[in-house]
Amino acid sequence: MVFKRRDRRSPVQVVSEFLYPRGGWTRAFHYVKHRVRRLPDSPERIARGIGAGVFASFTPFYGLHFVIAVLCARLINGNFLASLSGTFFGNPLTYVPIGVISLQTGHFILGTKYRERVSNSLLDKFADAGSDLWHNCLAMFTDRKAHWHGLEVFYDEIFYPYMIGGIAPGLIAGAICYYLSVPLIRAYQQRRRAKIKAKFEAIRKKAEAEGDAADQTSLVSSGKRNRDN
Repeated sequence: MVFKRRDRRSPVQVVSEFLYPRGGWTRAFHYVKHRVRRLPDSPERIARGIGAGVFASFTPFYGLHFVIAVLCARLINGNFLASLSGTFFGNPLTYVPIGVISLQTGHFILGTKYRERVSNSLLDKFADAGSDLWHNCLAMFTDRKAHWHGLEVFYDEIFYPYMIGGIAPGLIAGAICYYLSVPLIRAYQQRRRAKIKAKFEAIRKKAEAEGDAADQTSLVSSGKRNRDN
């Protein structure tokens, strides 16, 4: 098919390139930045879209950040494509600090205690919740009894505090990215328009010069024919 990759990637390559892009995170960041700057929209709408994408990165709905970013961008009249690019803020390098900040904030708001050594705690609770989820899926088609303890602990201690605690940091990070993006995008668009205008002006001058040269050549040829006659 037309849009399929010629070199099919193995599942291991897909996972490895998600965790660390082929050109590195720096190159990926500059690519996203370049694409955002070239969006045909006002700086304010593009920046609002970026802010929406950054906010979506602070939600615990992994795998749905694109959907949340688009919905948030629609609510605040932001650019949809910019919101998708803004979710780049959440990546394997930032998920851990985002998760820790959101969990700490959520437990603080809810008045619960945040346990130490959060990495081990997170891994254990994710594993228990995944095990219960898989077991309950099998229980739907077999005579097994459903287990909900791991999912309940995960919801009470991880998901719900994360969801509540991610709102404030997400809004702050989104607002910061918005106010930083507006002047940068505006300056880039103005510089780009100036370059395009200068390019067309150079083409116009070149065309006028070629036209003048053609007219002079025509006049010379016409005068020569008149003298010959």
